[in-house]
Amino acid sequence: MAAEGAGVRSHEAHVVEMFGPQAAAYVASAVHARGADLDALKALVEEARPARLLDLGCGGGHVSFTAAPFAGEVVAYDLSEDMLSAVAAEAKTRGLANIATRQGVAERLPFADGSFDMVASRYSAHHWRDVPQALAEVRRVVKSGGQFVMMDVIAPEWPVADTFLQTVELLRDPSHGRDYSASEWTRLAEEAGFRVVRTAHRRLRLEFASWVARIRTPELHVAAIRSLMAGASADVAAHFEFEADGSFSIDTLTLELETA
Repeated sequence: MAAEGAGVRSHEAHVVEMFGPQAAAYVASAVHARGADLDALKALVEEARPARLLDLGCGGGHVSFTAAPFAGEVVAYDLSEDMLSAVAAEAKTRGLANIATRQGVAERLPFADGSFDMVASRYSAHHWRDVPQALAEVRRVVKSGGQFVMMDVIAPEWPVADTFLQTVELLRDPSHGRDYSASEWTRLAEEAGFRVVRTAHRRLRLEFASWVARIRTPELHVAAIRSLMAGASADVAAHFEFEADGSFSIDTLTLELETA
């Protein structure tokens, strides 16, 4: 009966089920709360001073918290009501009164055309059902001449390492969709009507124990991830910089985009 219930839920409901109960953990997560990508975003928003900014797939709200001091209004948008409640509570604690929350999916944004000066999204797109549709929606709600900053984990361009990454991601979190490669992201952004202004590639170290604890990965899946690591080729191990405790490093990409 449990398997039947799992089979009938939508992808979006699955994402909410995985992340909603862990909302507080994502607000507090050190991996999500800091990073060179957030520092770069802060500088960009501070320079642009957008009247209205959309944090698309806000998760624990760290893009919203970073942008709020330099924006007129920030809309934190996410699938999970639990996440949004946690973000609203943290915004109140920090005295950030210009953060509003809104619930929904990336592929159907409940906002008027051209209603944001800037959209930013971090560590969310690998859960979207339909990335091209979501990007089309972003293009629709960004003003002419507006900016879109996309930050996400990216897959290696070579298939063996790509397959390894997607597999361990799915074992850790069965609501995982896909980590796209840098070349795929560039193509998707351009097809959606954006022009690439700047790219930044970075490495992100993931401490294994907190990485699996944050999403409550079952022990069976944790063991499977460790088994895949133990059986990986030397090339894969070198690329992901495996450590003795299972910690490893992945690639991330920041795309700074403008409307074409």
